[in-house]
Amino acid sequence: MEIKITYIFFFSLVIFVVPATSDVPEDLIFLNCGSDDDSVDSDGRMWLGDNGTNTHIFTGNSFPVKAEFQDPSLPSDVPYMTAMVFSTESTYRFPVKSNTRHYIRLHFYPMEYENLPPDEGLFGVSIEGGVTLLHNFSTYITAKALSQAYIVKEFSIPPSNTEIRAITFTPSPETNDSYAFVNGIEIMSMPGYVNDGSYAKMVGIKDQSINVGSAAIETMYRLNVGGKYVSPVKDSGLFRTWQVDSLYIYGSGFGVEYSAPTTLPINYPANLPEFIAPVSIYKTARSMGHIAKINMNYNLTWLFQVDAGFTYVVRFHLCELLYTKPNQRVFDIYINNQTAVTAADVISWTGMIGVPTYKDYSIYIPDSNGGGGNGEERLSVGLHPSAISKPEFQDAILNGLEVFKINDAEWNLAGFNPIPSPMMAKSEHRLPLRQLDFAGIIMSAFISVVLFFAFFIALLQLWKALKRDCDDDSRFSSSKTPAWLSLYTENSQTSVVSNNISGNMPNLARHFTITEIKHATQNLDKSLMIGIGGFGKVYKGIIDGKTQVAIKRLNPLSEQGATEFETEIEMVSKIRHQYLVSLIGYCKEGSEMILVYDYMANGTLREHLYETKNPPMSWQQRLEICVGSARGLHYLHTGARHTIIHRDVKTTNILVDDNWVGKVSDFGLSTMNPTNYQNVSTMVKGSSGYLDPEYFKSKKLTEKSDVYSFGVVLCEVLCGRPALDLSLPKQQANLGDWVMLCERTGTIHEIIDPHIGGQINPACFDKFVDTAMKCLTHHGNDRPSMSDVLWNLEFALQKTSPSSPKKITEPLSAVADIPKETSSSSSHSPCHSSSATTTPYFDHYHHHSTISSASATTLSSPAVATEGEGESFDVDGNRISVSLCQNF
Repeated sequence: MEIKITYIFFFSLVIFVVPATSDVPEDLIFLNCGSDDDSVDSDGRMWLGDNGTNTHIFTGNSFPVKAEFQDPSLPSDVPYMTAMVFSTESTYRFPVKSNTRHYIRLHFYPMEYENLPPDEGLFGVSIEGGVTLLHNFSTYITAKALSQAYIVKEFSIPPSNTEIRAITFTPSPETNDSYAFVNGIEIMSMPGYVNDGSYAKMVGIKDQSINVGSAAIETMYRLNVGGKYVSPVKDSGLFRTWQVDSLYIYGSGFGVEYSAPTTLPINYPANLPEFIAPVSIYKTARSMGHIAKINMNYNLTWLFQVDAGFTYVVRFHLCELLYTKPNQRVFDIYINNQTAVTAADVISWTGMIGVPTYKDYSIYIPDSNGGGGNGEERLSVGLHPSAISKPEFQDAILNGLEVFKINDAEWNLAGFNPIPSPMMAKSEHRLPLRQLDFAGIIMSAFISVVLFFAFFIALLQLWKALKRDCDDDSRFSSSKTPAWLSLYTENSQTSVVSNNISGNMPNLARHFTITEIKHATQNLDKSLMIGIGGFGKVYKGIIDGKTQVAIKRLNPLSEQGATEFETEIEMVSKIRHQYLVSLIGYCKEGSEMILVYDYMANGTLREHLYETKNPPMSWQQRLEICVGSARGLHYLHTGARHTIIHRDVKTTNILVDDNWVGKVSDFGLSTMNPTNYQNVSTMVKGSSGYLDPEYFKSKKLTEKSDVYSFGVVLCEVLCGRPALDLSLPKQQANLGDWVMLCERTGTIHEIIDPHIGGQINPACFDKFVDTAMKCLTHHGNDRPSMSDVLWNLEFALQKTSPSSPKKITEPLSAVADIPKETSSSSSHSPCHSSSATTTPYFDHYHHHSTISSASATTLSSPAVATEGEGESFDVDGNRISVSLCQNF
């Protein structure tokens, strides 16, 4: 039907509190679509209904609907619990002031409205003048991909010479059943926020700028850096939402959050209107920290997913809260590895402490796949202390950050729908139940039952026949399972079931429901929690009434965690080995991502070596655990169908069962195809102190990188100290380098763990140290294979003679032929000063930051924008990020 309704001036009817420091926008419209009545949201804003006479002009076929379920994450029931649905092209026309830039915010709550499947909500949105805001937009897919219940799209529309803002919703013509809908619409004027003639300098293109004042703009991200969430009513009059920035920080190097002293006022300069950003944005900040050596070795980096083929404006909000003089805190700013600003000095820009400013820079993001991809690319923002200006303090600061998309040449802002995680792929494409043929279902079920009983009878007859053969023929041992039966009974705890992860994923991992997980953990009882960290929580549980398991519940907000969740299932479900920690199953329901592992009663190897209340582990136990983990790595490298490289071998990823058998765990960073490594990840990954220096420098991953990391593990076992200890003198901080130096100088006997010094047979000691030194050789081709490492360790184990121990007090001669490397070539740079730790057992289940460690010689100079991958560190439970502002 067609509805014709008269104009009114909304801003005369909408009443709420606006911050006193801000001007009330001349145009201010809040429309609660599909509602008959005016309603007040949880922030106290009045939203007017659009199904009566006191509203806009509307044309098209539509009908109002109500949501049947209110998701707990909705900020308010207004405007999300009602919607207007459009079956044909439909247009809202709002009276506004001409020649004024406007915000337009569209609110969507994708769910089933009156039997309309949410996945059929596919539509476009455009405004007068031919500007396309959205095209073939699926709120359902977008919400699923972002793990959100609702979506808000914010646009900034350039001035028009008419007094009408027309917003048109068009169901997609690509499907017959598509429809459009919207829950709420906001329109407000933006005086002075972006004026015609406002320019943003292009990054990477000399002497080029773009005019953003005449552009149509979509807000992609708006962050209160170092501060808390800012709701629309706490904004400076424009009702913007400012999110926390921690979710977008690359790696785990979060730097330091701090606030302005209560005695420090924020004074806006005359040329900066207060509605640019609220005072709360400038009163908080994030810096890199106070340790210069660490700051010079990494970038504080944020990473964003954006649409390819568009130009983006990045707005930096800056206000110095600590220093008062120029050249005290000076830093460089990078956008996508390209220098945006050299020697940024906030005090030099503003003149004094507590005075805010902002800077705009633009960059074009091409499609790296030449148009053949899904349209998703990455945009990175990095800060690094300036080396050129030699400031008093090596640090950087940022208070707020906004990322805007600029329309393309065809006045289009629409990008692709985001690609949901492969975990959802199969379930996302299920047909709605109403589309299924129930007669076909019944017939299929009947046939299935008949076939099942026929198969069962045949199976029973075969079992009886084999049983008779076993009783009559001595060739069959009663302790063995017949080969045919092993396919169904072997690994019963990981029974073959159909899973919902992806069509390409093997059906070897058991699928648990969230109800089963809660039952196994007594509703996720805190008393059963055995680990906690930024990646999630780990619980001890019981399944099938008797089997102990470790249940890792991933944080749904962790993007990297979702990737590793997929990798773990794909990788571990394909392999089973006595010396690998088995993945029993997984749970993927909604935003829940849960992995279920064998429970390892004695935790990690590390918690038995140092910084622990556990009794000292004997040398015999240590060596046996090393042999077991070497067998696990040997199987990964040679026993599977394809070579599997673990990429994160360390003492916290070697778990110990109740029989003191060491097993390799945590395959979230593993890869099966090193020759196509760039297709697996664009980032060098590993943990500081363990990372192969050749891998870091060349970006070429081989199984010899695992060998290097395992060599560091052997050093930890021998010395009983962490792989990286920044509290020690520089020469001793990196354990691998320190052990090699002590071996060359004949003093290695002085650094042995005193708990085991009198337990080691000299022949065993010689072979063990010789093996460790060869693993730590800097050139991968010179390192032994895991097969050779395993043989040497088993040889050393045979030489263990507890009955006649001899204290090792003399230098070794058996390793005199080891190449003499300079210690500086592999000493890993310190990267973190935090003393925060995680529960050691949890480190197996902990989210791995994408991490790499570089040699001191490599990182002795400031990080610069270079070709390569982003880097980060993991210091034995303390997660830190080192992004060298390289390609993402």
